[in-house]
Parts: sequence; C-alpha cells; structure tokens
Amino acid sequence: MNMDFEAERKRLVEYISGFAITSDGIKKAVSEVKRENFLSENLKQHAYDDNAAPIGYGQTISQPSTITVMLELLGVKNGMTVLEVGSGSGYVLALLSKLVGKEGKVYGIEYLKELAEASKENLKKEKIENVKVKQGDGSLGWEKEEFDRILISCACPFIPKTLFDQLKEKGRIVAPVGDPGTQVLEILMKEKGKPFKKSYEGSLYTFVPLKGKHGYSTNL
Repeated sequence: MNMDFEAERKRLVEYISGFAITSDGIKKAVSEVKRENFLSENLKQHAYDDNAAPIGYGQTISQPSTITVMLELLGVKNGMTVLEVGSGSGYVLALLSKLVGKEGKVYGIEYLKELAEASKENLKKEKIENVKVKQGDGSLGWEKEEFDRILISCACPFIPKTLFDQLKEKGRIVAPVGDPGTQVLEILMKEKGKPFKKSYEGSLYTFVPLKGKHGYSTNL
C-alpha cells in the first residue's frame, strides 16, 4: 500500500471543516495527528474516510466529524487537565494532547486491557508524552485526580456522579447519553458545585456502550 496519508489528512480536514470544525486549534490537531497509526494495517487505507472503523474486541474508533463535534463542545484550552473515558486505540487522546499543549495533561481509561496496551504503543508512534493511559472502569474516573474537562467516548445511560465529582469548578463533561441504540450528546457543567446540563441538538449517535459499575445494567 502506497498512500499519501498527508494529502488524505488534508482532504479530510477540508471536508469536515465545512460542518464539524469551527476552531483553528482542533483543525490543527486533526491535521497533525496521524490517524493511520491508530488503526490496524488492513484498515490504514480508510484512515481518512469520515467513518467509524473497528479497532478489535467489538470496539470502534469514532468517525472524525463526530470526534471533532465532541471536541468543539468540550472546549479544551491550553494547560488543562483532561480525562477521556473509553479511550480505545488512543486517537482522541492524541488530539487532546495537542489541544492541552505541553503544559497540559491528558488521562485515558480503557476498559479492555488489550486496547489500553495498544494505545500506549500508538501514542509512542506520535511521540506524545503528556498522556497517561490505564486499564480500568472508566465510569469510576481516575482516583485522586480532578479534571477541567471529561470526555466520555462511549454511550452511557447517564453521566456518572463519580465523574461529575472529579470535575473542577467551571469544568465540563461531554458524553453521548441515551439507550444502548441511540444517544444524544449532553454537556454537563459544574457551576458553584452544582450540575447544569444542556443537549447538543445537531444529531443522534450510536456509540459502543460504557462498561463498568455505572454502565448499562445489561453490560452490553
């Protein structure tokens, strides 16, 4: 396979800039991170299609336009500390790393050990050093840490209180919330210690389900 991934990446950025990217920071991050490094060899040729792709073990990497919409809603700024729940093969962690900059920190929790370990290797390919990844129950958050932003990259029946409790004042969580088949994106903010919620009305989504204590009771 002999593909010009740089040209393909530029083409994708131009395409989704028309409807899913509004900020220069996110456009720059998508332009810099090599999505092909987070996919298996047989899927690299599709790295810059605007589609979800399988990453093994019944999990997927979300389509780029969906990811960028979520990042726009999240509003990550330089120097922030950010958590991603359901970090998969590490692609969104790499984007978050670019958005928080060298002074920021990114944490990823992945339920499946195999993907958690693979993501660490994928991040090394991108020479990213400000990201920590661990295997665990993401619905419980990351013990003894507080976050400016939390991104839940899997469908959940509700945003777990454990995650809200780990949110800093004026922090924000973005998550796909609904039943296992269809979700809407919700934005949960903390103001004076209290939760304030709003929904993104742009579209309906179907994410892989959150696993763990505060996931769906059927543990799909």
